[in-house]
Amino acid sequence: MYLEVKDVKKSYGKDSSFIQVLKGVSTGVERGQMCVIQGTSGSGKSTLLNCIGGLDLMDSGSVKVEGQEIFGLKPAALSDYRRANLGFVFQFYNLVPNLTVRENIQVCEHISENPLNMEELLETLGLTEHQNKFPAQLSGGQQQRCAIARALIKNPKLLLCDEPTGALDSATSRDILVLLEQINEKYGTTMLIVTHNNSIKNMVHKVIYIKDGRITKDYLNEKRIPAAELEDL
Repeated sequence: MYLEVKDVKKSYGKDSSFIQVLKGVSTGVERGQMCVIQGTSGSGKSTLLNCIGGLDLMDSGSVKVEGQEIFGLKPAALSDYRRANLGFVFQFYNLVPNLTVRENIQVCEHISENPLNMEELLETLGLTEHQNKFPAQLSGGQQQRCAIARALIKNPKLLLCDEPTGALDSATSRDILVLLEQINEKYGTTMLIVTHNNSIKNMVHKVIYIKDGRITKDYLNEKRIPAAELEDL
């Protein structure tokens, strides 16, 4: 198992403001799988993603990526783990406004020991003709493509996507999902995608549902539908 999550618990606050968000979550994802994590707001899906990504510290439990235990790592070691293994894509693109598309991607290229080829990546994501534009000159879909390129240039083993289509219209959402599907097939990148959208589960290999901090469903998708054919996005 490439990603192993065992009995992860996470809470916030104390006394009257104490809330346990994750109540013993266990699951796993094989290398090269696309996996969707679904649940209502407050269910714990983004918190789980952040614990896997080392952005939130777990109260207890275990997260292993390719055999490496994340729980208990010091801040410097967590930073090394994120740099070596992970790419992050969020709902809001977090691009640097005074850097061009190419320069935004180079920010992550410079911290990678084994980056992907810049020109190939720009071509794959349809950004070649936009590489010298600034974020304000791009559509929402183009900005998300740039954010994906910035995450991918590191050649990450695991891509964590938190609502990657949440700020996009239906047609643009489909384009982004087709792109993620192509990336998974081309580079073999393992992906975790947190989403409210019920249709996205139909394109992935594995589906996880979280409710009130617990996993209620965890299954493999036997009848995947290509992203280009998804409805109700």
